[in-house]
Amino acid sequence: MSIQFLIAAAAAPEGGAADKFGLIQALNEGGAISWFIFGSLVIMSVFSFYILFTKLLEQNKVMKQAKQVGSGGFWRAGGLKEGAAKLDKNSAYRQIVDDGLRAEGKHSQMGDHDEAHDYLHGEMARSEGSIMDKLNGGLSFLATVGATAPFIGLLGTVIGIYSALIKIGIMGSASIDVVAGPVGEALIMTAIGLFVAVPAVLAYNWLQARNKTIQRSLSSFSNDVLANMASGGKVKPAVAAAPARPAAKPAAAPAAKK
Repeated sequence: MSIQFLIAAAAAPEGGAADKFGLIQALNEGGAISWFIFGSLVIMSVFSFYILFTKLLEQNKVMKQAKQVGSGGFWRAGGLKEGAAKLDKNSAYRQIVDDGLRAEGKHSQMGDHDEAHDYLHGEMARSEGSIMDKLNGGLSFLATVGATAPFIGLLGTVIGIYSALIKIGIMGSASIDVVAGPVGEALIMTAIGLFVAVPAVLAYNWLQARNKTIQRSLSSFSNDVLANMASGGKVKPAVAAAPARPAAKPAAAPAAKK
């Protein structure tokens, strides 16, 4: 019994000391400023993931609309209006066609052919730019989070270490067990800042790469629509050709009667 009692008594201080360290203790060590910094990092993280998921949904929608242009027979229609009717009303590609047709109506009222062509080209570029502005919305926030979150976490660490050192100085003790705990707790804020920044940077780069792919698709489609309008419907992309039908097999000759 005496041996077990000694073992339990020796283990009790270690368990009690371990319970004094953690995230809550680190925030309490830094005071209201540390709590404010922690809350800011949490909000930045929540908004970063919200932007990531919402932009993914928007991008997937536009990419699906691009497939609809190729598989829906848009270019095999009799004209741009007829082809636009085959696309969804909220389709980004239909928006480009509708804006182009509206600009074409004003294009015919201009006397100078070169200025009219520049106007039509500018309207198509403006329509494409409005779509990309919507897709790029919110990405600047991800870039800001990726650039500032580590420094915000570092600020929390500095404040935590400063508070810990002040209390250690008041206690008048500088042993390793007194210094290591508060300083280790303060470093948690730097780790939290990195956990917030890294996903934001990865999401920003990934979404930007997908947006560039969408922009290339929209730009190619816009150029095809512009060429079609300028040529009076004669110029169409190569994919507009209807798929060739397989040649009918000759009917088998009837078997000769014996």
